[in-house]
Amino acid sequence: MLPLLLSILTPVGFANAHLAAWDPSMYCFNGTTPGQVNYNTNDAVNPLWNLAQSDYWFHHVNNARFTVILCGGFLLMVWQCDQFPPAPGDFLELPAGGSFTVQIAGNRGATTFSFNGEYATEWTDGQNHTGSTDTLTQATYSSEGCIVDPNIHTQNETMASGTAFAISYNSELSQVTLDNLVVFTVRQNTPWQRVTSYDVPAAMPACPSGGCICAWVWIPNGCGEPNIYMEGFKCMVTNATSTTPVGTPQAPVWCESDQSQCVQGPKQIMIWNQLEGNNIEVSGNDLSGMPKSPAYNSKCGFQNGAQNDIFATSTSSKRMLPRHKPAIVF
Repeated sequence: MLPLLLSILTPVGFANAHLAAWDPSMYCFNGTTPGQVNYNTNDAVNPLWNLAQSDYWFHHVNNARFTVILCGGFLLMVWQCDQFPPAPGDFLELPAGGSFTVQIAGNRGATTFSFNGEYATEWTDGQNHTGSTDTLTQATYSSEGCIVDPNIHTQNETMASGTAFAISYNSELSQVTLDNLVVFTVRQNTPWQRVTSYDVPAAMPACPSGGCICAWVWIPNGCGEPNIYMEGFKCMVTNATSTTPVGTPQAPVWCESDQSQCVQGPKQIMIWNQLEGNNIEVSGNDLSGMPKSPAYNSKCGFQNGAQNDIFATSTSSKRMLPRHKPAIVF
């Protein structure tokens, strides 16, 4: 008797903006069905909200869906992305002092990694749009002015909150914690288009022989449920010449109105609106009058491009303490 696959849907509020950064080096690149390649998978794209740390960390459980296999009278949980590593030898190459490129899309089928790129366009949904930094045509907008098709959680490119990559100099996912996962590059005003490049600090040291673990992260600026995105990669720094390690990261703080209060030096990824492990708090409105939402941009002390202050030197290790004690629970 063949296994019966049951997809069980759970509500996630009104959040429909689902995106991931795609590359063969990512976890669950082929989907989350053991032994199968799903060229149309979207398992990596679901947002993470109101979850336990063990569930949101590297997308252990899909906030929108999980799968149960009924086989031989037994129910077997098939968990999500962190259980499906990339193929041996597949690494996201990070050239020290250079840049690397990923494809941001709502589905692997909308990238060049599936169907010979037949359904890949300039945009994240595989559709044809035209636009500028201020508007996007052939798109659907909500009554609040948010772009909902393609679902990119923003009103326009200038208001896109920014995405980031972080790195841990450990080769096993189980060894990665907030205390050794350091944001090393930010691309402000993303996500917007499919092809997106990120800059690598020139002083990045080499990874262990088994590679490093990287994470792609994003917190949208409103336009839906206040959730976070996190997905894992196996990565490898190339062309490294420095041996200075990255420093211990600190939790970022909101510092839009006073940049002198931003955390200096290496910073953690931001955990927000989860059941546990939150390391940033915001309240009230930002300078534009919108409700504050943590972001990988200058509002939380992240400059665009390579984060060159992350290394364990006498200068970069001097960091301003956060105004509040982060609520970290693991």
